[in-house]
Amino acid sequence: MALFDAIKIRSALSQHRKGDVQAARSAYEQLYAQGVIRAQYMLPWSYLLLREGTQESFLKVKEILAKAQKAPDLSDALRTDLLVNFAVADYKLGNLEKAISLLERAHQKSPSGDTYAALGCLYIEAGDTEKALALTNAALEYDEEDPVILDNMGQIYYRLLNDKEKALPYFQKAHEIKPSQIDTLWFLSRYDVEQGRRDEALEKLETAQEGRFSPLNYVTKAQVEEEIARLNG
Repeated sequence: MALFDAIKIRSALSQHRKGDVQAARSAYEQLYAQGVIRAQYMLPWSYLLLREGTQESFLKVKEILAKAQKAPDLSDALRTDLLVNFAVADYKLGNLEKAISLLERAHQKSPSGDTYAALGCLYIEAGDTEKALALTNAALEYDEEDPVILDNMGQIYYRLLNDKEKALPYFQKAHEIKPSQIDTLWFLSRYDVEQGRRDEALEKLETAQEGRFSPLNYVTKAQVEEEIARLNG
């Protein structure tokens, strides 16, 4: 890789870390247009595109990551990240079965917290209670304090098994570990609403509203904003 390209990549990544998303994205696009194939910037770029949440951005993720598979700096860990992002894009484009199949292969080859969390989420979305429970129980043995995995287990009981009592401790523990986790805040606010704790529900929803929503969130920012407006009405 040319020295100039390396400098441009470092600059783009620095802008990304500082929160200057537009400048980072512009730099990523220029590198890509120049034919620079490096996982070092293509993976972060794919995260930005996934968060944009449009069909165009999801298609772009698949295009970029297909090329990134040939990047000379693609380590095993980065390959797992690549496959997770590719599967998420597939899922958001309506290819849930294909996304699950891809993640199952990636997880079997190299299980990680990310594959446990993402695959568990997709099993929940598919309504596959048996696989979701089996995977998430194994995930908790792998890491019993991963807030995403704890939230997944809460959602299994809440959404798939309609057992809110069993779901609650998982949401509570996830919240203790990561108080800003969007889906956890949403589900805990449901308990507050049911118990007439309007102010507590609003506090959680307002915290969730300020979070960084991802394609794997159960709840959207629009839904959170609508619920805040309803409770304030």
